[in-house]
Amino acid sequence: MKSPIGFQAAALTALLLFLSQPASAQRRVPKDLSGVRGFNYQSAPTTGHAEHWLQYNAAETERDFDFARRLQLNQVRVFIPYTAWAKDKEAFRKNLLHMVRAAHQRGIGVMPTLQYAPGVSMNKERWPESREYVADLIATIGKERGLAFWDVSNEPDCCALPPTAANRTRMEHAVYMARMFHELDPVTPVTIGAAFSDNMTEMGEAQDVLSFHNYLPTRAAIRADIAKAKAYAARVNKPVINTEIGCIARANPYDVTLEEHMKANVGWYIWELMITHQWGYVHGVFHPDGTIRDPAIVAAVFGMFRDRDESVMPSVPDREGAVTRAVANNKKWLADANAGWEAGLDLAEISANLLEAGQLIAMNDPPTRTIDLLRKGAPNMAALRAAIERYTAVLEPNQLPQGDQRRGRPPATLH
Repeated sequence: MKSPIGFQAAALTALLLFLSQPASAQRRVPKDLSGVRGFNYQSAPTTGHAEHWLQYNAAETERDFDFARRLQLNQVRVFIPYTAWAKDKEAFRKNLLHMVRAAHQRGIGVMPTLQYAPGVSMNKERWPESREYVADLIATIGKERGLAFWDVSNEPDCCALPPTAANRTRMEHAVYMARMFHELDPVTPVTIGAAFSDNMTEMGEAQDVLSFHNYLPTRAAIRADIAKAKAYAARVNKPVINTEIGCIARANPYDVTLEEHMKANVGWYIWELMITHQWGYVHGVFHPDGTIRDPAIVAAVFGMFRDRDESVMPSVPDREGAVTRAVANNKKWLADANAGWEAGLDLAEISANLLEAGQLIAMNDPPTRTIDLLRKGAPNMAALRAAIERYTAVLEPNQLPQGDQRRGRPPATLH
């Protein structure tokens, strides 16, 4: 029979062994992540994640996170470059802490995504060098309530299926870093942001939360990828999320990919909240002034999607003859050698409003923006004439002929 001291020593040994193991029971690993509505974040004026931190602006971060709160987003994924940390560790700690607390104050959890020193991931002898960097990040925010996950590597498999030898080395490095985080932080769940769900499965054992990216160009491909990720997650009994979706340049519209992930009950992080100087041409929701590029993205975030059913009610902008009148008035103005500037601006604005409201024209450069710029600038009759000619050409085919049953007011109904 053991003495009380013996029992205490054994208990202490068992506790130390327990704490040293990356057991999922120790970690705050959510069972269901379908409610994740996340975004990737970099400040709009910056180019690259290091610049984001080196030019960190607390007020700007708080403003941007207020934008995110307006969209009811609840998670942020933000890249943490070694180069920015090494440049000024004290400033970096202060800024990182501010960001995590600003997010938490708005009900937003944080997923820091690590970027390592140049060349480290491909040189196995250098892998232990990251320990100081990792330990400092954990010491800085590891106990913050806003910290949700560690993403220890972004797309180490990028971008090859099957992985090349170089990809596999980076994937091995990601697994190595996952184990380092497990060792140094016994609480926070760890993930690896895989570029492809197929590669996610190869690194799955090292993760507490599985994550993959999806920029696929058709609904069928998106659905198949989601199904593959969910099947693996179910097999290994781990939660799964998508930490990057949405790109207008990859035939991966936000309102398509968000709809498919919502239907599949898979949580997501859009790329990205702000229209930045790095990816702004093809990604992003908000400009710094709070305006948005595409209302369809905002609608999709809220689970409202464009009408694509075969039985949708089409728009008829000429129902009450407004298009017919606009075309006639525009042609009259264009034929008048002494046409007035202000009158032309009003006609152009009416045309622009009809085009936009009726969804008759591409909105990558809204006609109302053109009119606003014309109103703000010095009179430019050539530019105004060109705009009215262009708008008239689009409106003219959308006139309803006299006698068309869609023209006029709806028939009276009895109540």
